Amino acid sequence: MSYIRHKSDESIEDYLETILLLSKKRTKVRSIDIVSELGYTKASVSIAMKGLREKGLVLMDEDGYLSLTEEGSKKAEKVLEKHELISNWLIKLGVSKDVAIEDACRIEHDISDETFDLLKKHCLTK
Repeated sequence: MSYIRHKSDESIEDYLETILLLSKKRTKVRSIDIVSELGYTKASVSIAMKGLREKGLVLMDEDGYLSLTEEGSKKAEKVLEKHELISNWLIKLGVSKDVAIEDACRIEHDISDETFDLLKKHCLTK
């Protein structure tokens, strides 16, 4: 069985994770905050936010403030958990912090649930 993820799934996860992280730093999150955080164009973020709203993952109020729906929050928390566990594990293996964070960003999107669950179990028992 092949495990192939589409770039659009990866992008969705990155946006959700970014909204979650920004919402932990500030009370209100706007699209411009995502532009600043990720370095994407305003147009790209605007299109992405529209898509996330249509998928029921993000809400936008009348003032343009973004929040995650329950489903969006669950997806974002799962991606963040993967990112944090994988980057910490790589650092413990001796990988430099910067490289570990970059590698975790790539791995978090492609790792299977089975592999992640076993990695998590292994890391938590150490």
